[in-house]
Amino acid sequence: MKIVFTSKGTEWVSAIDPRFGRTDYFFVYNKDSDEISTVDNRAIVETAHGAGPQTAQKLFELKPDVLITGNGPGGNAARVLAQGNIKIYVGASEMTVKEAYEAYQKGELKEF
Repeated sequence: MKIVFTSKGTEWVSAIDPRFGRTDYFFVYNKDSDEISTVDNRAIVETAHGAGPQTAQKLFELKPDVLITGNGPGGNAARVLAQGNIKIYVGASEMTVKEAYEAYQKGELKEF
């Protein structure tokens, strides 16, 4: 199972980025292999319009099973994400990536 978090950094102790479309990084945890990787998404800050759908396309390339974020994707990004088979969980805004993972494991996050 591959879990992707919107993150402000590249470590387990990094804060969750509450934004989906303009997240700084994707923190990727492959639960099956216990591998971690990150994807830099900071170039999206230069995008005036369509950041959410562009970020959604980048997420699809990662082929995750689960996305964990803060506030959830906006309308345009949500429509794009609905085309994928990704479970989205929200409510992790004030957490680190590690805390969000633990909350997910305990069923404490809301499904979007």
